[in-house]
Amino acid sequence: MKRKNKVTMNDIARAAGVSQATVSLVLNQSRNIKLSDETRQRVINVAGELGYDRLPAIHSPRNQEEIALLVSSLQSYDPFIDAISQARDAAWRSEVLLTVYDYGDDTELALNIIRQLEKRNCVGIILASPVTTVVELSAFQDCTTLPLVLLNQRDPDSPLLPSFEPDDYANAFQVTRHLVNQGAKRIAHITGESWMEATRQRLAGYQAALTQSGITPQDEWVQQTNWQFNESYQATVALLAQAERPDAIFCASDWLAIGCYQAISDHGLRIPDDMLVVGYDDQKISEQLTPPLTSIQLPYGELGRLAVEYLCNAEDAATHLTLAGRLKIRRSSQRSL
Repeated sequence: MKRKNKVTMNDIARAAGVSQATVSLVLNQSRNIKLSDETRQRVINVAGELGYDRLPAIHSPRNQEEIALLVSSLQSYDPFIDAISQARDAAWRSEVLLTVYDYGDDTELALNIIRQLEKRNCVGIILASPVTTVVELSAFQDCTTLPLVLLNQRDPDSPLLPSFEPDDYANAFQVTRHLVNQGAKRIAHITGESWMEATRQRLAGYQAALTQSGITPQDEWVQQTNWQFNESYQATVALLAQAERPDAIFCASDWLAIGCYQAISDHGLRIPDDMLVVGYDDQKISEQLTPPLTSIQLPYGELGRLAVEYLCNAEDAATHLTLAGRLKIRRSSQRSL
């Protein structure tokens, strides 16, 4: 019989005197099940001796370096989750742990966390927000000697504090230009709350794209909401009631687009035949709507990775990086011209 050359987890389990499940947990770097460091190391040593070719990177549990990401609040469905996932992976590739703290927008709690981090082997701290925003960080000035960077937020009064953000202006510009290229002439915009920087930037990008395309922005085309489904519904109803109704609607989030879809359907209209609709954020729901929703995929994953790499590389330049997202064109905004 021809001898097999491929080393399996069962081979490692027999040689190490443990179960196949234990080998799987070790090689997949699972920390959900408590295993002794001795068992983990024995499995890795045996796997190496047998020539197993998919060994995990070895991280010393003692004095492990880490990067702390403090986030003000987070919902599990939020696309900002991508930033955390990519930040975690980038940290691991640099043999650094990423630890995440949700401080609930409580500044005193955040400062206490930072004080604790100074006692550990922390490479740096990422102050993050799930909502793109302008912040005032005077409370964090000189609070630590650890390097600080901002993710999805910036402080205009702290120009030396590095920041990594999506470009809401450019994203809204490309959404609006796409609608113009589809033949739309009267493009409405359902926005979020006006105090939010993301809202202001998206509105500005929308208006700039209209002007550049030779279309004069109209005040009645803009409907403000507080990001709620029912307000988006009512905003769409108001747009449809206009003497010369819009032929396209740009919603400032995919959730707002749901209310927009419902109102259009309730008025006996069809998307995209009677009305083009686009969203923003490219949440999972966008592909499940009927018709599937055109949206902007925000570069959160890339921004999270870059923020971690900045700290791991011990950069000291006052970097302020903004990245545009990618337009995901689906049926909701495609009309035969």
